Amino acid sequence: MCHHLNTPRFYWHKELRDIEKKMDRRHFLSKTAMGMGSLALGTLFMNDGLMAAPNPQEKLFASISNHAPKAKRIIYLFQSGGPSQLDLYEYKPKLRDMHGKDLPPSVRGEQRLTGMSANQSIFPIADSLFNFKQYGESRKWVSELMPHTAEVVDELCFINSMVTEQINHDPAITFMQSGHQLPGRPSIGAWMSYGLGTDNENLPSFVVMVSKNAVQDQPLYARLWGNGFLPSQHQGVQFRSGKDPVLFLGNPENYDGEDRKEMLEHLKALNEVQLDMHGDPEISARIAQYEMAFRMQTSVPEITDLSDEPDAIFEMYGEESRDPGTYAANCLMARRLIEKDVKFVQLYHQGWDQHGNLPGGIRNQCAKTDRATAALIRDLKQRGLLEDTLVVWGGEFGRTVYSQGTLTPDNYGRDHHPRCFTMWMAGAGVKAGYSHGETDELGYNVVKDPVHVHDFHATLLHLFGVDHEKLVFKHQGRRFRLTDVAGEIVKGILT
Repeated sequence: MCHHLNTPRFYWHKELRDIEKKMDRRHFLSKTAMGMGSLALGTLFMNDGLMAAPNPQEKLFASISNHAPKAKRIIYLFQSGGPSQLDLYEYKPKLRDMHGKDLPPSVRGEQRLTGMSANQSIFPIADSLFNFKQYGESRKWVSELMPHTAEVVDELCFINSMVTEQINHDPAITFMQSGHQLPGRPSIGAWMSYGLGTDNENLPSFVVMVSKNAVQDQPLYARLWGNGFLPSQHQGVQFRSGKDPVLFLGNPENYDGEDRKEMLEHLKALNEVQLDMHGDPEISARIAQYEMAFRMQTSVPEITDLSDEPDAIFEMYGEESRDPGTYAANCLMARRLIEKDVKFVQLYHQGWDQHGNLPGGIRNQCAKTDRATAALIRDLKQRGLLEDTLVVWGGEFGRTVYSQGTLTPDNYGRDHHPRCFTMWMAGAGVKAGYSHGETDELGYNVVKDPVHVHDFHATLLHLFGVDHEKLVFKHQGRRFRLTDVAGEIVKGILT
């Protein structure tokens, strides 16, 4: 069935109708009586102004929203590997007094340990080698490793009492990104794209970037920003460094693209007939993706061209911001994307998994990320974007108070610690210069206001005006949601 692209659209319909005639009469009538005919009639009414075009996205949002949103966009700076809260944001003077001593079993309790430290005979407490000082009007303790972030602490809302059940990287990252430890569920960005739609038809609502200058210690899989069982147009679109920021977006070699729009129109006609015949919603997703790709051929090169940024901006983000694909460049790109009303921008930066040589490893990580992270906060604020943009920083779990393996005067490592860790948020709807939750004097257990991963997700959705219990999708006979069957809004951090 190969024809010239100028073949009239009705001819494509006729050929597919001929295929349909092979079905029995009852099947044919049930498939088409209220299908293309009703769509055509509706189109006539809309063209004559007799019927307003329905907006399914507005209808969905009305069903899941119960209050006005504070946030319109989100930038999620995911620090993959588990940053050590005890060496960055959790100042615990008691560690100095107990440095080198065995962690009391009463503190550890029944905490599950990883296979990397479960067989240790002792668990030597490790004080941080880095100095802490208080900054800003909030008097927040911050490590010397984060001098630039320390300067913007009065814009940040720290959650010191994050809790997860997952103790190994893959399930923990999957849990943080999708609300479930097993693969297959939609990611946070996909849920938001599905529930909130888009404010820019020329760019994806969910964009992902991975730092090219990070230590590649723990693997990252595309399913972490996947759509799961949601329609595929809600999956994250990865922007990369190099000639083609989005794979397969450019035209093939020696193709000028002049008839591309016409080709897509014919392809859309075929897909619409298939949709009418089979009712598969994934066909609608395919149509939307083809159309988005066509529009992105113009919008993506424009948004990824940083030549219009002044030198002062590059100086603020750091010299690496001139090198596409670095963490600093991705932070700058995130600001450009949300300026164009991209709903969800997620940056992944690997390399925080320091089981050994933590002092050297974490020093390098902070050198690559601290300045650009703080610059992003400043940049958003000076442009008036921080008021309705939410920024999130954090990993999948924290690190242990005890050293994994040998503790020496100038070196230690820390194992995974799901029982408490630190994240921070900034911007739309959260308290600035505020710290929520507390851990014990050794930083091992939460003693006040624990915040579970499901609570974190529920609060994110709440900031966007969404009731997390109503954002559901029926799949294989069950109604699924990002927060599964749990989640409480963390009201203490809200303005």
